[in-house]
Amino acid sequence: MPGPDNLPPLREVIATYGLAAKKSLGQNFLFDLNLTRKIARAAGAAEGGVFYEVGPGPGGLTRALLSEGAHKVIAVERDVRCLPALEEIARAWPGKLEVISADALALDETAILPRDVRIAANLPYNIGTALLIKWLTVETWPPLWASLSLMFQKEVAQRIIAAPSSEHYGRLSVLAQWRCTAKILFDVNRGAFVPPPSVTSAIVRLEPRAEPLAPANLHDLEKVTAAAFGQRRKMLRQSLKPLGGEALLEKAGIDPTARPEDLKIEAFAALARAIARQM
Repeated sequence: MPGPDNLPPLREVIATYGLAAKKSLGQNFLFDLNLTRKIARAAGAAEGGVFYEVGPGPGGLTRALLSEGAHKVIAVERDVRCLPALEEIARAWPGKLEVISADALALDETAILPRDVRIAANLPYNIGTALLIKWLTVETWPPLWASLSLMFQKEVAQRIIAAPSSEHYGRLSVLAQWRCTAKILFDVNRGAFVPPPSVTSAIVRLEPRAEPLAPANLHDLEKVTAAAFGQRRKMLRQSLKPLGGEALLEKAGIDPTARPEDLKIEAFAALARAIARQM
């Protein structure tokens, strides 16, 4: 009978293949099967479908996704040491796990993923934000993915969901919430990992909006948020000087003495449209 009963415990897998977590790869492994199954359920594994997992390591979450009902998991793993452990999982669920040995940041996912794939991952801390930005800045919107259920450091999770005028509000908040709805599902204590990281983590779920929150060109929005939050303590008339300063703000109908953390996403979109009109 295919399934987890055919597989050794994760700690035994780690010992067998010498899979000590590498700090250089941002690795922290999850051994708690109750927790990995909770994450899989939160990602919607019980509904079936195809899931994309980045950085599965020894396969704790991979097992959980398949156990909870995922029809297929496409897993991308950069660390070749983990491939034999993942191959054991592939044998336990014949035809349901495809493992790709590659760097997810460099991968052209449109060539390997079906539309409406759901992305679920305990992301390596050192590339988590970069991967999220990659998925948020695809040219075609709505994207091919139907949802993102991702683990980040708690501070990054707070930045993703932050509201204007809060301490964590910034470029990532604007970009994520312009194109998606986002919420923190639950925290994950550092003691759940091996080795334990120095920070608490959190699971964030993002779902793409059919249309962005307000009309704007993606590249213009990135340009204006980079300039604004690059000098977040300064008034916008100063931080946006390279893009047009007060004249730009006047076109967008925004107070030049405002600071970036106080602007709603719709205001940043208005600034992006004003940049486009200058061209």
